[in-house]
Amino acid sequence: MFSTPSPAPVQVTQKVIAAAERVARFERLRRGTTPIAIASLRGQFRAVIDQVMGEAGLYAPEHAALALAQAEGDTHEAVVILRSFRAILVRRYTSAVIDTTGMFVERRISSAFREIPGGQILGPTRDYSQRLLDARLATETAATADAAATAFDAGLDRKTLKPLRTFGKVTSLLRAEGLLRPATEDEETRVHDITREPIRFPFPRSARLQSLARAETGAIMALAYSGMRGQGGDHPTIGEVRVGRVAVRVTDARGRSRHLGSVRVTEAENISKIKVKKKDPVPYMSLGYGLCFGQNETKAICMGILDRSMRLGGDGAPAISQEFVIYHTEGADSWGSVNSLKLPAHVEFASDLNLIRAAVERKLARDADKAAATSSQS
Repeated sequence: MFSTPSPAPVQVTQKVIAAAERVARFERLRRGTTPIAIASLRGQFRAVIDQVMGEAGLYAPEHAALALAQAEGDTHEAVVILRSFRAILVRRYTSAVIDTTGMFVERRISSAFREIPGGQILGPTRDYSQRLLDARLATETAATADAAATAFDAGLDRKTLKPLRTFGKVTSLLRAEGLLRPATEDEETRVHDITREPIRFPFPRSARLQSLARAETGAIMALAYSGMRGQGGDHPTIGEVRVGRVAVRVTDARGRSRHLGSVRVTEAENISKIKVKKKDPVPYMSLGYGLCFGQNETKAICMGILDRSMRLGGDGAPAISQEFVIYHTEGADSWGSVNSLKLPAHVEFASDLNLIRAAVERKLARDADKAAATSSQS
């Protein structure tokens, strides 16, 4: 009598996973729609592309668009995919610190001052638009998009157009008056690398800002909002938010500075009032700072709020606690921990069930013994 050997559990698992992936891909394709080109994603979904790049910690718009398409628009999944890709890349150089004073500004606003040197530059924004559904998008085609772009271009007065410019910082005006207190008076100023050094609290400011730059946007917005509502002690005024491109330089093997290109970033500098103390009765202002890839002004502003809140020290509120903020805004880790609950846990759960059933049986046995004793006494 002959029997066919059953396949190894690993082989079965691999086949099941492959089948599940095929079904997931079929779900995306079965609608009969035209696949979205990566170039179209980059051009029309720049906000989510910028978010994915920032949270993955990798400036690569095309790869971010590819990850987003692969994840069917799930930003958390796309971030994990892009971070995994980033982890296999060889690090050949360490760039010089970027100089945001040399940023070619596309957008620049200040809530603290009405008039700023160089003027306010609204640039691309929907801050002053009504958040109503635009039904025109339902019938938009390549022809209508080209017509709209042509109409916009025709409406420009090229004689009055000015090239992208660099501007000094608005907060430098306050520094010149001695009204801003330095943020790093008592902190370590060495630049940490959070991708190569373990987390140890208290976390230095350079590491905190790196963590916030890669943090999940919604998570840091929730914590920053809690700080604004009194659970973190910071409700700032925006000294300046700017969006633009900054040059990236490295030093080659011969010691020469090389210009690699430029990246688009968002920078926010928040101004907060500091409470007067008896030992320091002179009032002053403090700066909260945020910098992230692409145009993500919400994230940059929230980074500044949490930067300022975590400098207060202590654990009086979630937004103040370094450990709470750093651990609970790490989107990739949070996503992984939550989704790990979907993985098989049959053995552990069966063990828990056995323990609970045994405990229930012991209780029922005790109750039966008590009932028998009571009936015999009566």
